[in-house]
Amino acid sequence: MKCTNTAQKRALRWYMLLSILFFTLLQGRSQSITGRLANHPNEKVYLYGFDDFEAYAIDSTTTNADGEFGLRFAAKDYGMGYILPAGKQLLIVALADEASRITGDAFRLAETAKIIEGAENKAFAAYAVQHAQHEKALSAWRFLEQLYTQDSLFAECSGQQQGIANEIARLKAADAGFLNSLPAHSYMRWFLPIRQLVSSVAAVAQYRPEEIPATRAALRAIDYADDRLYKSGLLKEAVENHVWFIENSSGPLDSVYAHLNTFIDLIIDQLEADNERFNLITQRLFEVLEERSLYTSSEYLAKRLLQGDDCGCVNADFEKRLHKYMKMAKGATAPDIVFTDFTYFPEGVSAKRLSELAADYYLVIFAAGWCGHCQEALPQVAALYPELQAKGIEVVMVSLDETPEGFAQFAAPLPFISTTDYQKWDGQAALDYQVFATPTYYMLDKERTILQSFKSIAHLKAWLEWVG
Repeated sequence: MKCTNTAQKRALRWYMLLSILFFTLLQGRSQSITGRLANHPNEKVYLYGFDDFEAYAIDSTTTNADGEFGLRFAAKDYGMGYILPAGKQLLIVALADEASRITGDAFRLAETAKIIEGAENKAFAAYAVQHAQHEKALSAWRFLEQLYTQDSLFAECSGQQQGIANEIARLKAADAGFLNSLPAHSYMRWFLPIRQLVSSVAAVAQYRPEEIPATRAALRAIDYADDRLYKSGLLKEAVENHVWFIENSSGPLDSVYAHLNTFIDLIIDQLEADNERFNLITQRLFEVLEERSLYTSSEYLAKRLLQGDDCGCVNADFEKRLHKYMKMAKGATAPDIVFTDFTYFPEGVSAKRLSELAADYYLVIFAAGWCGHCQEALPQVAALYPELQAKGIEVVMVSLDETPEGFAQFAAPLPFISTTDYQKWDGQAALDYQVFATPTYYMLDKERTILQSFKSIAHLKAWLEWVG
């Protein structure tokens, strides 16, 4: 019995040793991209990969006198990357479990270089050429389609209209056919449709409205729990272009916010089980919504994260930021604003603080003379001032200018109250109101309850029309 136990222990130790050795070899296995580019002798070249929203350096080398080079990468780098010659145009490449080789004159696929080894990179290069030609042809055929269907001169050309429609369908089918011909397990089979999707949103929103429903559905189908997305270099576009597409294809703001909130729900549901990615994506989404002044949805995201965080998924720093942000959410009570000795008042108006003003509503604006958007927006508010006064709204502009000269030049032409403490972002009012960008607008009632924040003057005008 004792001998048997000893033998079993020895066998177990060998099994564990072999398992560790196999795992180490697997992790250490590397692949390479090699090449010969005649126009780049004796040059430093770098290989970068993608991780989440960032690129990182993997390897570097110097080409020899004939322009030959070799760059290595490991299994942890598999995905997409790029080769960057010093001071030159980068070359996007696939980092796959295979050796790849490039040959030609320079780092420009199709024009002066080609892939002669590596199935993933061959597919990437071939699709880049084919898809570009298809898009050029589709652009021309779409122009003719619009001409033949909307211009009365061609109203009777039904045969030509059908021919145009058939050719558009054929080009789309050829593009889809190429993708469907790729091996089901290949990275390109997944990567190329996602890349095409996120890069097409501007064209669809602006020129191909008939494709908006299908594009919206495809964007919602992106799986943010998929490991491949985080190594693709597409994560930034997947988040930011989706927000842009919703904002520019959904019509009225109520509809924009409804679609954005659906996107928020989708992200949260997909990533609840992965704390690291949950925080990574929700923080970036929150920042994008704030940068684009889509405050209704940034508030919705903050509420969902804070109220539904039973799992403790939100990291501590982000949670603190969200709690501060919610202090300025719709329905909250805004802090009072003390008027400094550097305040400009319209004739007949005097007060020590915001709450002392005789008004039914307050439009509080954070702006600065060094802000280009503010230079455009504040004169528009000045033009609206008589209408605002007629509705019982007093305007208070809190300037983030840092010098008396800058403040005077910016505020003097304005007909409403302008105040500053010359502390820029560190001023008391800016800190109290959680101001991160200019211009920032808040509409308050006489009790300083936040009724609405605005993304633009157009948004303010729309709100004024809505409330009558």
